[in-house]
Amino acid sequence: MANIYDIRRYGTVVFLIISVAVVAVFLYVSNSLVSDLAEQERDRMQIWADATREIINVGSDSSGSGGADVDFLLSIIERNRTIPVLLTDDSGSILLHRNFDLPDPVDSLAPWEISPVNERFLNRKLAELRETPNVIHIIITPGNLQHLYYEDSKLLKRLSWYPYIQLLVMLAFVVVVYFAVMSTKKAEQNKVWVGLSKETAHQLGTPISSLMAWMEMLPDFGVDRSTVDEMDKDVKRLSTIASRFSKIGSRPQMAVEDVGEAVARSASYMATRISSRVKLTVEPASGPLQVRLSDSLFEWVMENLIKNAVDAMEGHGAITISLGREADRAYIEVADTGKGIPRKRFKTIFNPGYTTKSRGWGLGLTLAKRIIEQYHGGRIYVKSSEPGSGTVFRIELSVED
Repeated sequence: MANIYDIRRYGTVVFLIISVAVVAVFLYVSNSLVSDLAEQERDRMQIWADATREIINVGSDSSGSGGADVDFLLSIIERNRTIPVLLTDDSGSILLHRNFDLPDPVDSLAPWEISPVNERFLNRKLAELRETPNVIHIIITPGNLQHLYYEDSKLLKRLSWYPYIQLLVMLAFVVVVYFAVMSTKKAEQNKVWVGLSKETAHQLGTPISSLMAWMEMLPDFGVDRSTVDEMDKDVKRLSTIASRFSKIGSRPQMAVEDVGEAVARSASYMATRISSRVKLTVEPASGPLQVRLSDSLFEWVMENLIKNAVDAMEGHGAITISLGREADRAYIEVADTGKGIPRKRFKTIFNPGYTTKSRGWGLGLTLAKRIIEQYHGGRIYVKSSEPGSGTVFRIELSVED
Protein backbone atom coordinates (compact mmCIF):
# COMPACT_ATOMS: atom_id res chain seq x y z
CA MET A 1 0.00 0.00 0.00
CA ALA A 2 2.90 2.39 0.55
CA ASN A 3 3.55 2.42 -3.20
CA ILE A 4 0.22 4.16 -3.73
CA TYR A 5 1.58 7.25 -2.02
CA ASP A 6 4.90 7.03 -3.84
CA ILE A 7 3.07 6.92 -7.14
CA ARG A 8 0.79 9.77 -6.12
CA ARG A 9 3.74 11.89 -5.01
CA TYR A 10 5.70 11.25 -8.20
CA GLY A 11 2.55 11.75 -10.24
CA THR A 12 2.01 15.12 -8.58
CA VAL A 13 5.58 16.15 -9.41
CA VAL A 14 5.17 15.05 -13.03
CA PHE A 15 1.83 16.87 -13.26
CA LEU A 16 3.39 20.07 -11.90
CA ILE A 17 6.31 19.82 -14.34
CA ILE A 18 3.94 19.31 -17.27
CA SER A 19 1.74 22.18 -16.08
CA VAL A 20 4.72 24.52 -15.79
CA ALA A 21 5.91 23.46 -19.26
CA VAL A 22 2.46 24.09 -20.76
CA VAL A 23 2.21 27.48 -19.08
CA ALA A 24 5.74 28.37 -20.23
CA VAL A 25 4.90 27.46 -23.84
CA PHE A 26 1.66 29.41 -23.61
CA LEU A 27 3.43 32.50 -22.27
CA TYR A 28 6.20 32.16 -24.87
CA VAL A 29 3.72 32.03 -27.75
CA SER A 30 1.69 34.92 -26.32
CA ASN A 31 4.79 37.03 -25.76
CA SER A 32 5.98 36.23 -29.29
CA LEU A 33 2.69 37.51 -30.66
CA VAL A 34 2.98 40.65 -28.55
CA SER A 35 6.57 41.14 -29.72
CA ASP A 36 5.51 40.75 -33.35
CA LEU A 37 2.73 43.28 -32.91
CA ALA A 38 5.13 45.68 -31.17
CA GLU A 39 7.55 45.31 -34.10
CA GLN A 40 4.74 46.05 -36.54
CA GLU A 41 3.82 49.17 -34.59
CA ARG A 42 7.43 50.32 -34.66
CA ASP A 43 7.47 49.79 -38.44
CA ARG A 44 4.35 51.92 -38.71
CA MET A 45 5.98 54.63 -36.62
CA GLN A 46 9.06 54.47 -38.82
CA ILE A 47 6.84 55.08 -41.85
CA TRP A 48 5.16 57.89 -39.93
CA ALA A 49 8.56 59.41 -39.16
CA ASP A 50 9.67 59.11 -42.80
CA ALA A 51 6.46 60.79 -43.93
CA THR A 52 7.03 63.62 -41.45
CA ARG A 53 10.57 64.17 -42.73
CA GLU A 54 9.40 64.18 -46.36
CA ILE A 55 6.61 66.67 -45.62
CA ILE A 56 9.11 69.03 -44.03
CA ASN A 57 11.51 68.64 -46.98
CA VAL A 58 8.74 69.19 -49.52
CA GLY A 59 7.56 72.24 -47.60
CA SER A 60 11.05 73.72 -47.73
CA ASP A 61 11.29 73.13 -51.52
CA SER A 62 10.90 76.61 -53.13
CA SER A 63 10.01 75.14 -56.54
CA GLY A 64 6.50 74.26 -55.29
CA SER A 65 6.51 70.78 -56.87
CA GLY A 66 5.38 67.64 -55.11
CA GLY A 67 1.82 68.61 -54.15
CA ALA A 68 0.52 65.11 -54.82
CA ASP A 69 3.27 63.65 -52.67
CA VAL A 70 2.27 65.92 -49.79
CA ASP A 71 -1.33 64.71 -49.93
CA PHE A 72 -0.13 61.11 -49.83
CA LEU A 73 2.23 61.82 -46.94
CA LEU A 74 -0.46 63.64 -44.99
CA SER A 75 -2.78 60.67 -45.49
CA ILE A 76 -0.13 58.46 -43.84
CA ILE A 77 -0.04 60.85 -40.88
CA GLU A 78 -3.84 60.92 -40.62
CA ARG A 79 -4.24 57.13 -40.73
CA ASN A 80 -2.61 56.73 -37.34
CA ARG A 81 -5.59 56.84 -34.98
CA THR A 82 -4.49 54.24 -32.42
CA ILE A 83 -0.85 54.86 -31.45
CA PRO A 84 -0.22 57.91 -29.20
CA VAL A 85 2.74 59.92 -30.53
CA LEU A 86 4.76 62.96 -29.48
CA LEU A 87 7.01 64.81 -31.92
CA THR A 88 9.69 67.05 -30.41
CA ASP A 89 12.55 69.08 -31.72
CA ASP A 90 16.14 68.56 -30.64
CA SER A 91 15.70 70.89 -27.66
CA GLY A 92 12.78 68.85 -26.30
CA SER A 93 9.93 71.20 -27.23
CA ILE A 94 6.74 69.40 -28.24
CA LEU A 95 5.90 70.10 -31.88
CA LEU A 96 3.00 67.70 -32.38
CA HIS A 97 0.88 65.24 -30.43
CA ARG A 98 -1.75 62.73 -31.48
CA ASN A 99 -4.09 60.11 -29.96
CA PHE A 100 -3.54 60.97 -26.28
CA ASP A 101 -6.51 61.07 -23.91
CA LEU A 102 -5.93 64.63 -22.83
CA PRO A 103 -7.32 65.83 -19.46
CA ASP A 104 -8.47 69.09 -21.05
CA PRO A 105 -9.77 68.32 -24.55
CA VAL A 106 -10.25 71.51 -26.58
CA ASP A 107 -11.63 70.91 -30.02
CA SER A 108 -10.96 74.47 -31.16
CA LEU A 109 -7.20 74.13 -30.81
CA ALA A 110 -4.98 72.92 -33.62
CA PRO A 111 -2.90 69.77 -33.07
CA TRP A 112 0.23 71.86 -32.45
CA GLU A 113 -1.52 74.12 -29.91
CA ILE A 114 -1.48 73.00 -26.26
CA SER A 115 -3.45 74.31 -23.28
CA PRO A 116 -1.54 74.72 -19.96
CA VAL A 117 -3.21 71.64 -18.40
CA ASN A 118 -2.51 69.52 -21.44
CA GLU A 119 1.03 70.86 -21.66
CA ARG A 120 1.80 69.60 -18.17
CA PHE A 121 0.20 66.25 -19.01
CA LEU A 122 2.18 65.87 -22.24
CA ASN A 123 5.43 66.87 -20.54
CA ARG A 124 4.89 64.10 -18.01
CA LYS A 125 4.21 61.67 -20.85
CA LEU A 126 7.35 62.84 -22.62
CA ALA A 127 9.42 62.23 -19.48
CA GLU A 128 7.99 58.70 -19.21
CA LEU A 129 8.56 57.90 -22.89
CA ARG A 130 12.19 59.02 -22.68
CA GLU A 131 12.73 56.08 -20.30
CA THR A 132 11.50 53.60 -22.92
CA PRO A 133 12.97 52.38 -26.24
CA ASN A 134 9.91 53.70 -28.12
CA VAL A 135 11.66 56.57 -29.90
CA ILE A 136 12.65 57.21 -33.52
CA HIS A 137 15.17 59.93 -34.36
CA ILE A 138 14.36 61.84 -37.56
CA ILE A 139 17.22 63.51 -39.42
CA ILE A 140 15.59 66.44 -41.19
CA THR A 141 18.85 67.91 -42.41
CA PRO A 142 22.39 67.47 -41.13
CA GLY A 143 22.41 69.00 -37.67
CA ASN A 144 18.62 69.34 -37.56
CA LEU A 145 16.93 66.49 -35.64
CA GLN A 146 13.42 65.76 -34.50
CA HIS A 147 12.36 62.92 -32.20
CA LEU A 148 9.25 60.79 -32.45
CA TYR A 149 8.13 59.23 -29.15
CA TYR A 150 5.22 56.80 -29.13
CA GLU A 151 3.26 54.66 -26.68
CA ASP A 152 2.04 51.15 -27.28
CA SER A 153 -1.47 51.12 -28.68
CA LYS A 154 -4.39 50.13 -26.45
CA LEU A 155 -4.67 46.85 -28.33
CA LEU A 156 -1.02 46.02 -27.68
CA LYS A 157 -1.35 46.91 -23.99
CA ARG A 158 -4.38 44.67 -23.65
CA LEU A 159 -2.66 41.81 -25.42
CA SER A 160 0.42 42.15 -23.23
CA TRP A 161 -1.73 41.73 -20.10
CA TYR A 162 -4.01 39.05 -21.53
CA PRO A 163 -1.69 36.02 -21.00
CA TYR A 164 -1.19 36.85 -17.33
CA ILE A 165 -4.88 37.49 -16.72
CA GLN A 166 -5.72 34.21 -18.40
CA LEU A 167 -3.04 32.48 -16.34
CA LEU A 168 -4.57 33.83 -13.10
CA VAL A 169 -8.02 32.69 -14.22
CA MET A 170 -6.63 29.23 -15.00
CA LEU A 171 -4.91 29.02 -11.60
CA ALA A 172 -8.07 30.14 -9.81
CA PHE A 173 -10.09 27.53 -11.70
CA VAL A 174 -7.58 24.77 -10.87
CA VAL A 175 -7.57 25.76 -7.17
CA VAL A 176 -11.37 25.77 -6.99
CA VAL A 177 -11.61 22.39 -8.74
CA TYR A 178 -8.83 20.94 -6.54
CA PHE A 179 -10.53 21.95 -3.29
CA ALA A 180 -13.91 20.80 -4.57
CA VAL A 181 -12.49 17.37 -5.47
CA MET A 182 -10.60 17.11 -2.17
CA SER A 183 -13.70 18.08 -0.17
CA THR A 184 -15.78 15.48 -2.00
CA LYS A 185 -13.06 12.87 -1.51
CA LYS A 186 -12.78 13.68 2.19
CA ALA A 187 -16.55 13.48 2.64
CA GLU A 188 -16.59 10.07 0.96
CA GLN A 189 -13.70 8.87 3.14
CA ASN A 190 -15.55 10.02 6.25
CA LYS A 191 -18.61 8.03 5.22
CA VAL A 192 -16.46 4.95 4.66
CA TRP A 193 -14.76 5.37 8.05
CA VAL A 194 -18.05 5.80 9.88
CA GLY A 195 -19.75 2.91 8.09
CA LEU A 196 -16.79 0.56 8.59
CA SER A 197 -16.40 1.46 12.26
CA LYS A 198 -20.05 1.09 13.17
CA GLU A 199 -20.37 -2.17 11.24
CA THR A 200 -17.27 -3.51 13.04
CA ALA A 201 -18.78 -2.57 16.42
CA HIS A 202 -22.06 -4.23 15.45
CA GLN A 203 -20.36 -7.45 14.31
CA LEU A 204 -18.28 -7.66 17.50
CA GLY A 205 -21.30 -7.14 19.76
CA THR A 206 -22.87 -10.60 19.46
CA PRO A 207 -19.76 -12.79 19.99
CA ILE A 208 -18.64 -10.57 22.90
CA SER A 209 -22.01 -11.03 24.61
CA SER A 210 -21.70 -14.78 24.16
CA LEU A 211 -18.15 -14.78 25.54
CA MET A 212 -19.30 -12.89 28.63
CA ALA A 213 -21.96 -15.53 29.26
CA TRP A 214 -19.42 -18.32 28.86
CA MET A 215 -17.06 -16.56 31.29
CA GLU A 216 -19.70 -16.88 34.02
CA MET A 217 -19.99 -20.61 33.36
CA LEU A 218 -16.28 -21.48 33.20
CA PRO A 219 -15.79 -21.75 37.01
CA ASP A 220 -18.57 -24.38 37.07
CA PHE A 221 -16.44 -26.47 34.71
CA GLY A 222 -13.49 -26.36 37.09
CA VAL A 223 -11.43 -23.72 35.28
CA ASP A 224 -8.96 -21.99 37.60
CA ARG A 225 -10.33 -18.69 38.91
CA SER A 226 -7.14 -16.72 38.14
CA THR A 227 -7.28 -17.94 34.54
CA VAL A 228 -10.92 -16.91 34.28
CA ASP A 229 -10.06 -13.48 35.66
CA GLU A 230 -7.37 -12.95 33.04
CA MET A 231 -9.69 -14.10 30.29
CA ASP A 232 -12.38 -11.81 31.64
CA LYS A 233 -10.00 -8.86 31.34
CA ASP A 234 -9.48 -9.57 27.66
CA VAL A 235 -13.20 -10.03 27.02
CA LYS A 236 -13.89 -6.69 28.66
CA ARG A 237 -11.13 -5.24 26.55
CA LEU A 238 -12.90 -6.51 23.45
CA SER A 239 -16.04 -4.80 24.68
CA THR A 240 -14.10 -1.56 25.10
CA ILE A 241 -12.71 -1.88 21.56
CA ALA A 242 -16.22 -2.39 20.16
CA SER A 243 -17.35 0.68 22.09
CA ARG A 244 -14.51 2.68 20.56
CA PHE A 245 -15.51 1.72 17.04
CA SER A 246 -19.12 2.64 17.74
CA LYS A 247 -18.05 6.17 18.68
CA ILE A 248 -16.36 6.86 15.32
CA GLY A 249 -18.50 9.29 13.33
CA SER A 250 -20.37 10.73 16.32
CA ARG A 251 -19.26 13.29 18.86
CA PRO A 252 -17.92 11.30 21.85
CA GLN A 253 -18.65 12.19 25.46
CA MET A 254 -15.80 14.41 26.68
CA ALA A 255 -14.76 15.02 30.30
CA VAL A 256 -11.99 17.02 31.95
CA GLU A 257 -9.40 14.80 33.60
CA ASP A 258 -5.68 14.44 34.17
CA VAL A 259 -4.15 13.20 30.91
CA GLY A 260 -1.33 11.65 32.94
CA GLU A 261 -3.75 9.16 34.45
CA ALA A 262 -5.05 8.14 31.00
CA VAL A 263 -1.47 7.66 29.79
CA ALA A 264 -0.61 5.60 32.88
CA ARG A 265 -3.61 3.31 32.32
CA SER A 266 -2.65 2.72 28.68
CA ALA A 267 0.97 2.04 29.56
CA SER A 268 -0.02 -0.33 32.38
CA TYR A 269 -2.29 -2.32 30.08
CA MET A 270 0.26 -2.54 27.26
CA ALA A 271 3.19 -3.39 29.57
CA THR A 272 1.83 -6.90 30.16
CA ARG A 273 1.08 -7.47 26.47
CA ILE A 274 4.35 -6.58 24.80
CA SER A 275 7.67 -8.36 24.65
CA SER A 276 9.60 -8.56 27.91
CA ARG A 277 12.62 -7.33 25.93
CA VAL A 278 10.92 -3.94 25.49
CA LYS A 279 11.37 -1.52 28.37
CA LEU A 280 8.34 0.78 28.72
CA THR A 281 8.89 3.87 30.87
CA VAL A 282 6.52 6.74 31.73
CA GLU A 283 7.98 10.09 32.79
CA PRO A 284 5.04 12.00 34.35
CA ALA A 285 4.64 15.77 34.35
CA SER A 286 5.52 17.82 37.42
CA GLY A 287 1.83 18.39 38.11
CA PRO A 288 -1.68 17.47 36.90
CA LEU A 289 -2.49 18.23 33.26
CA GLN A 290 -6.24 18.74 33.07
CA VAL A 291 -7.50 18.33 29.51
CA ARG A 292 -10.84 17.50 27.90
CA LEU A 293 -10.73 13.81 26.94
CA SER A 294 -12.71 10.86 25.75
CA ASP A 295 -11.00 8.20 27.86
CA SER A 296 -11.56 5.20 25.64
CA LEU A 297 -10.59 6.97 22.41
CA PHE A 298 -7.50 8.64 23.85
CA GLU A 299 -6.29 5.35 25.33
CA TRP A 300 -6.81 3.82 21.90
CA VAL A 301 -4.42 6.40 20.45
CA MET A 302 -1.79 5.67 23.10
CA GLU A 303 -2.06 1.93 22.53
CA ASN A 304 -1.62 2.43 18.79
CA LEU A 305 1.51 4.51 19.31
CA ILE A 306 2.97 1.97 21.73
CA LYS A 307 2.23 -0.96 19.40
CA ASN A 308 3.75 0.89 16.45
CA ALA A 309 6.86 1.59 18.54
CA VAL A 310 7.15 -2.10 19.47
CA ASP A 311 6.83 -3.08 15.80
CA ALA A 312 9.45 -0.49 14.78
CA MET A 313 11.91 -1.97 17.30
CA GLU A 314 11.06 -5.54 16.24
CA GLY A 315 10.32 -6.50 19.84
CA HIS A 316 13.57 -5.27 21.37
CA GLY A 317 14.42 -1.79 22.71
CA ALA A 318 13.01 0.98 24.90
CA ILE A 319 9.88 3.14 24.79
CA THR A 320 9.77 6.33 26.81
CA ILE A 321 6.52 8.27 27.31
CA SER A 322 7.09 11.75 28.69
CA LEU A 323 4.51 14.37 29.64
CA GLY A 324 4.81 18.10 30.18
CA ARG A 325 3.31 21.52 29.57
CA GLU A 326 4.26 24.40 27.27
CA ALA A 327 2.19 27.57 27.71
CA ASP A 328 -1.47 26.48 27.42
CA ARG A 329 -0.71 23.13 25.78
CA ALA A 330 -0.08 19.75 27.36
CA TYR A 331 2.19 17.45 25.40
CA ILE A 332 2.72 13.70 25.38
CA GLU A 333 5.80 12.36 23.61
CA VAL A 334 6.27 8.69 22.72
CA ALA A 335 9.92 7.97 21.89
CA ASP A 336 11.27 4.63 20.73
CA THR A 337 14.67 3.23 19.73
CA GLY A 338 13.41 1.65 16.53
CA LYS A 339 14.46 1.88 12.91
CA GLY A 340 13.16 5.43 12.42
CA ILE A 341 11.20 7.15 9.67
CA PRO A 342 12.64 9.10 6.70
CA ARG A 343 11.72 12.80 6.86
CA LYS A 344 9.79 12.62 3.58
CA ARG A 345 7.41 10.10 5.26
CA PHE A 346 6.55 12.29 8.27
CA LYS A 347 3.12 13.19 6.85
CA THR A 348 2.58 10.17 4.61
CA ILE A 349 2.45 7.75 7.56
CA PHE A 350 -0.87 9.29 8.63
CA ASN A 351 -2.49 8.54 5.26
CA PRO A 352 -5.08 5.73 5.12
CA GLY A 353 -3.56 2.48 3.95
CA TYR A 354 0.07 3.47 4.46
CA THR A 355 2.02 0.72 6.21
CA THR A 356 5.47 -0.83 6.18
CA LYS A 357 4.22 -4.10 7.66
CA SER A 358 3.48 -7.00 5.32
CA ARG A 359 0.20 -7.76 7.11
CA GLY A 360 -0.73 -4.26 8.25
CA TRP A 361 -3.84 -2.35 7.23
CA GLY A 362 -2.32 1.09 7.66
CA LEU A 363 -5.26 2.45 9.68
CA GLY A 364 -3.85 2.88 13.20
CA LEU A 365 -2.14 6.25 12.76
CA THR A 366 -4.95 7.50 10.52
CA LEU A 367 -7.48 6.82 13.28
CA ALA A 368 -5.12 8.30 15.87
CA LYS A 369 -4.86 11.53 13.87
CA ARG A 370 -8.63 11.68 13.43
CA ILE A 371 -9.28 11.11 17.13
CA ILE A 372 -6.75 13.69 18.33
CA GLU A 373 -7.42 16.44 15.78
CA GLN A 374 -11.16 16.13 15.09
CA TYR A 375 -12.48 15.00 18.46
CA HIS A 376 -9.93 16.49 20.88
CA GLY A 377 -8.95 19.61 18.93
CA GLY A 378 -5.25 18.81 19.32
CA ARG A 379 -2.29 17.87 17.14
CA ILE A 380 -0.35 14.69 16.54
CA TYR A 381 2.81 14.61 14.45
CA VAL A 382 6.29 13.20 14.15
CA LYS A 383 8.48 15.49 16.22
CA SER A 384 11.75 13.92 15.16
CA SER A 385 13.11 10.76 13.62
CA GLU A 386 16.33 9.47 12.19
CA PRO A 387 16.68 6.15 10.34
CA GLY A 388 18.35 3.71 12.72
CA SER A 389 18.00 6.01 15.76
CA GLY A 390 14.31 5.91 16.64
CA THR A 391 11.25 8.14 16.41
CA VAL A 392 9.43 10.62 18.65
CA PHE A 393 5.68 11.11 18.21
CA ARG A 394 4.16 14.14 19.89
CA ILE A 395 0.56 14.83 20.92
CA GLU A 396 -0.53 18.33 21.95
CA LEU A 397 -3.80 19.10 23.75
CA SER A 398 -5.26 22.29 25.21
CA VAL A 399 -5.04 22.52 29.00
CA GLU A 400 -8.23 23.30 30.92
CA ASP A 401 -7.16 25.71 33.66
